[in-house]
Amino acid sequence: MKPEYNLSNYDYSLPKELIAEKPLKKRDMSKLMVVKGKEIVHKHFYNIIDYLHKGDVLVINNAKVNQCKIFGRKITGSSAEIILTEKLDDKIYKAHIKSTHPKVNTRIVLNNSKIYFDIVKKEEDYFTIKFSEKPDDYIKKHGELPLPYYIKRHLTKNEQKKYQTIFSKNFGSIAAPTAGLHFTKELLGRIKRKGVKIAEVTLHIGFGTFRPIREEDVRKHKMHSEYFEIDKKNASIINNYKGRLFVVGTTSLRALEAAKRSRNGNLLPTKKATDIFIYPGYKFKSGADALITNFHLPKSTLLVLVSAFSSPEIIKKAYAEAIEKRYRFYSLGDAMLLYRR
Repeated sequence: MKPEYNLSNYDYSLPKELIAEKPLKKRDMSKLMVVKGKEIVHKHFYNIIDYLHKGDVLVINNAKVNQCKIFGRKITGSSAEIILTEKLDDKIYKAHIKSTHPKVNTRIVLNNSKIYFDIVKKEEDYFTIKFSEKPDDYIKKHGELPLPYYIKRHLTKNEQKKYQTIFSKNFGSIAAPTAGLHFTKELLGRIKRKGVKIAEVTLHIGFGTFRPIREEDVRKHKMHSEYFEIDKKNASIINNYKGRLFVVGTTSLRALEAAKRSRNGNLLPTKKATDIFIYPGYKFKSGADALITNFHLPKSTLLVLVSAFSSPEIIKKAYAEAIEKRYRFYSLGDAMLLYRR
């Protein structure tokens, strides 16, 4: 097995204090590591404008995080944390449940309510649940933003607002497309005035994005499925760019790579789910020149993806330097501008 397929090649040790537990007061003050070939330069995110030129296209993911985390108690009294991942019917949802041994036929009553649900099916880490009545109003009133498991502190309301990107508008995600969190309205306005075109895609992030790879041969990993949309207007912007294509986030890149294409390679408007898994050796079709991304978890599909976009060797060197320079890691952390090798 080639080294690039070995899971151990995507592992690293991170000091706990480098996990970002809260957002910065000003989004674009985060650090920015610029990686072009073997060259690494250290900037701040507001410097991203210096790397964008007239005629370039910046692709963003406009997905918005659902307030889909609710709380309840089992009949036995033990607490339960529920993240609703998909609505199947007015009363039926798919969910991830954190509690003591949840199983089929378990009944959970929601906090501050008489509404309850029964677990009717279990598939791997997911449950199908059926509510006693429509939970829409309850979710709207009591639902919270789900945060990655490695964020241990409770975010204030203002901090939770910062877990949405400034261009978020399409509800459906259980996590933020975090590479976009560094943009401010002011910075995006300056980028537009410079002559850079903005193209929007929507990819709704699922719970599987946090699931680690467990196969020693990464090619054997079963990728989770996520729904995405690219409309006619934005497909046209991407197809007709004059400069370079900058992609904000691994989610945007997955959407571009999974989208339908014409015989001449042009992007076509697309609405579908994708389980595309991008690992070293993958042949990129989107023509992306650079990727803006955060620093990802060890043994994660996202770390494998950025290694495919660049190379495992370059990413390993960049991450080692990020740790040495005390970068902030993961969803609320610092950013990287990674050029295609």
